[in-house]
Amino acid sequence: MDNQYCGYVSIIGKPNVGKSTIINSILNKKVSITSRKSQTTRNNIIGFKTQCNKQMILIDTPGMHIKSQKTMNKILNKSAQSIIEDSDIILFVTQRLSLDKEDELIIEKIKETDQKVICVINKIDQIENKNKLLPFIEKLSSFKVFHEILPISAKTKDGINQLESIIMNNLPENMHIYSQDDFIIQDDSEFMISELIREKIIRKLGDELPHDIFVEINIFDKKDNVTEIHATIFVNRKSQKQIVIGAKGEVLKHIGTEARIEIEKYLDSKVFLKTWVKVKKNWNTDSGFINSLGVGNKHESK
Repeated sequence: MDNQYCGYVSIIGKPNVGKSTIINSILNKKVSITSRKSQTTRNNIIGFKTQCNKQMILIDTPGMHIKSQKTMNKILNKSAQSIIEDSDIILFVTQRLSLDKEDELIIEKIKETDQKVICVINKIDQIENKNKLLPFIEKLSSFKVFHEILPISAKTKDGINQLESIIMNNLPENMHIYSQDDFIIQDDSEFMISELIREKIIRKLGDELPHDIFVEINIFDKKDNVTEIHATIFVNRKSQKQIVIGAKGEVLKHIGTEARIEIEKYLDSKVFLKTWVKVKKNWNTDSGFINSLGVGNKHESK
């Protein structure tokens, strides 16, 4: 019998560099929402992929804000750093030809670990002059921390197969943790639905709304032909509530329609979705309330 190889692979980097899209591209399944706004991934979502005797377990960490003192970001950073310590391989993601002080601070954090680190340069489809990649790779190499440096485009899947091969070839020798029969490791449907609703809010409102929203599922009732879902959208201020609702409720109606279509695809079921918007002042600076909502918890999905 062939030896088995298995390991945890954490994906870290600044917000918006495409960490969630990388996981979605590798797994060919939407397990983590994507957006141009920061802090889209607030929970550590685990997906796994097995090829013959090798199994990678991918962990999507929240975007790291090394210098931020905000309560939400402190919780996210603590969550991300704890995952790094428990990983066998680290994927450090940067984008295009951009490397700033925040990237360098994350790299310094990585230097404190003993894990193999693979640097992924994402969004190369947005680089017009590919000749500029070589000096950028040389600059990254100068940090002397990366086992491999690989340019990819998660959006077009350019380089994704090569990335998979690099990960698989660097896994430690371990028994597989998940079997192919593990369709859902735990029932994360409510979490995924709340994320899908939040994604539609972010995509609809863009910069109109600060990143001060959270979606809680109040009712999740699966019936024979339809799934009934009631969800509460929390915002910080009354003015934000009106932005989410919109004139004559049109914005909330649009968000609900787009979310329902996406949720129906996810559940493979007809969905009745009802949403409310409530004001919870300064909810994202209340660590007790944030923890009660499950921020930083793990949600696992194949």
